[in-house]
Amino acid sequence: MRTRAWPAADRFRSIDPRLVDAVLALGLTGVAAVTGDQYHPDGWPRFDTTAYLFTALIGLPLAARRTFPVSVLVACCLAYAGYLDAGYSPSLNFWGPLVALYGVAARRPPRTVAACAVLVVAVIFLSGLSDRRIDLWTAVLQALCVPGVVWAFGNGARLLAERNLQLAAVTAQLHREQEWRSRRAVTEEQRRIARELHDIVAHHMSVISVQAGMAGYVFPTAPEKARAALGTIAETSQEGLRELRRMLTLLRSGGDEEPDVGRGTPADDDRDDERTPYAPMPRLAGLAEAAQRVRATGVPVELRTDGTPRPLPPGVELCAYRVVQEALTNVIKHAPAACVDVVVAYLPDTLAVTVTDDGGGGGGGANAPTGRPDPANVAPGPGHGLIGMRERARLYGGTVVVGPRTEGGFSVCLTLPVATAPDTTARPLGPENRPPA
Repeated sequence: MRTRAWPAADRFRSIDPRLVDAVLALGLTGVAAVTGDQYHPDGWPRFDTTAYLFTALIGLPLAARRTFPVSVLVACCLAYAGYLDAGYSPSLNFWGPLVALYGVAARRPPRTVAACAVLVVAVIFLSGLSDRRIDLWTAVLQALCVPGVVWAFGNGARLLAERNLQLAAVTAQLHREQEWRSRRAVTEEQRRIARELHDIVAHHMSVISVQAGMAGYVFPTAPEKARAALGTIAETSQEGLRELRRMLTLLRSGGDEEPDVGRGTPADDDRDDERTPYAPMPRLAGLAEAAQRVRATGVPVELRTDGTPRPLPPGVELCAYRVVQEALTNVIKHAPAACVDVVVAYLPDTLAVTVTDDGGGGGGGANAPTGRPDPANVAPGPGHGLIGMRERARLYGGTVVVGPRTEGGFSVCLTLPVATAPDTTARPLGPENRPPA
């Protein structure tokens, strides 16, 4: 029964309220006219043309009670007063002014309702006085209580309508905020993916480019060095493909399908990726391998650690790793003759990472593409490298300071507030522990 009642209620609410008011006005007028023609209490005159006219003037204006509630109430009260003055039975059109009062109470402020209620009380009191079977006190009580109850119901309907409007406004605002947050989340995710792709592709392709150039240069005279450079290219490309595969696996729904990137790599790597679709993300322990790849390009890199290494949140380690990777990539591209010093300092409440180079006669040092023009590429202005560094650091409440050194070269200084990670083991990067950057 309940499931059948709700659709019926929904259909009733969908009806035009003006149609409901028209039916109500015709119904009250028709009932009063039929009853007045058939009901003849002793001492009251029979219904005639004047009575029917007053009945129509009392009931029919109720069709406009939503549009002109005050005017309808005044018209009903005046018509009912004329009906009573003509000497007809007061009970037949008694409800007309009360229905009009409900309409005013449901749509107008209390001050307007009070003025209209005074008029209704007056005509209801007049109807009590015109009935010889009702004494004075009963007429007073009827004139005060009946309009008071109608006013209370109408005022409750008005308050409910106002709360519904407020609720609708709040709901619309919540929907707008939800849409804005959704768009912002999508934008932030796109920026995160763009930063990750930039760091992966820029670093690995820079190493491959330098090694390929060196292999082609020394191939006629030193084939062993060329072969070593090709081996570095193979290792670097495989690592880059593994990182790209990891990113694409995260972007896919659940990692059910094998990513297309990396097809053609050794079969053992494919089997390893199928067994562990969520490979661990780079951490500070991988800086030694990254430094070794840079050394293979001919850039001397010294990696030092100050303080006692301790487990850090995965996102903080990824941020530090990517910043160092970006700085080393810029050295490879713009200062290949420079000597680079990488220092990872574990401070009590912060992690400080510094990448400095001596320039080495190169064009731009650790941050040439993002700090100042490079002779090989004179397009000035900030690039994606520095933007990515700052966005990563800001995401974890840290800062990045990049600039030239007084003794020559460039420096990149990253500072991140850190807390000890509760888990010291590297966990697979699954949906439940995916980092925000």
